[in-house]
Amino acid sequence: MAIEFSITIVIIAITVIASFFAFNNREKLGQWMMNPYAVVHYKDYKRLLTHGLIHGDMMHLFFNVFVLHQFGSSVEMVFTNESAFNVVFGMQNWWGSGMGISMFLMLYIGAIFAATIPSIIKHKDNPGYNSLGASGAVSAVLIVYILIQPTASLTLLIFPFFPIPAWVMGILFFVFEAYMNKRGGTGIAHDAHIYGAIYGLLFMTVVQPSVWTWFFGTLFGG
Repeated sequence: MAIEFSITIVIIAITVIASFFAFNNREKLGQWMMNPYAVVHYKDYKRLLTHGLIHGDMMHLFFNVFVLHQFGSSVEMVFTNESAFNVVFGMQNWWGSGMGISMFLMLYIGAIFAATIPSIIKHKDNPGYNSLGASGAVSAVLIVYILIQPTASLTLLIFPFFPIPAWVMGILFFVFEAYMNKRGGTGIAHDAHIYGAIYGLLFMTVVQPSVWTWFFGTLFGG
């Protein structure tokens, strides 16, 4: 039986391997974390990518991998399967099935870079600031899933028995992240989550503007 290739699973595998390696190698962890001071003053640009492959602990890793697995495969299928794309948008995609994986990688990797923007702006002169994790990229994938499946029933981990529509989850995401970012003191880069999600919205708006026709048409029965 043929096994269908999944770039989502490949990303998860790379992330898990890199994270476990960093768990056991503090030197590499320090070299791979996002440190805006090192990026700006020492041109250590690899950190713009490597920080999105490593995590601070098992819970951090599990949550990001879980969310990516839940929603990444569905987004990937729409990107790579012309029949699925046609079902969603009522048209053929302009990039063709052969470019679907590349488009998904542009979404995911682009969001990793986008998530570093707020920390570079605010902490470029602070050598003691570090961040890590795939949350910005995962946020982008989640938001794109919500655009594609706005009426799907999703559950919050904190309220697992109360499914809510995906579009409501999207609103709650931005409200929660904005509130927590303003409050501060959590040790979590909530602004990175916001920038990753915004990148996801902009990405779909640029590469497939009809996503908004689909989104609002699905919500309002158009």
